[in-house]
Amino acid sequence: MALVKAQELVSANGVVVFSKTYCSYCASVKKLFNDLGVTYKLLELDVESDGSEIQAALAEWTKQRTVPNVFIGGKHIGGSDSVFALRKSEKLIPLLTEAKALSVSSSS
Repeated sequence: MALVKAQELVSANGVVVFSKTYCSYCASVKKLFNDLGVTYKLLELDVESDGSEIQAALAEWTKQRTVPNVFIGGKHIGGSDSVFALRKSEKLIPLLTEAKALSVSSSS
């Protein structure tokens, strides 16, 4: 059930961040997305009753056990390093735009 739940969330939302409330890497991705005006679905795995099952299912599905575990436009992006690498290479905004996840036009 956890894998189905994760896959449904990813297919129903342009951007999904699987996170934990105490994770500093998660906080930096959430801050970046908030600063850019990104519309995203956030699932805090340490708060969800089935969070550990979802994290295990994500590890099986994406081969990534750590959080944040980010999806944009239905595609697995990776974690914080991957998101910030996309930002640095100026590929993040086009991906977010394509996923219809930007509420306002963002620069850089």
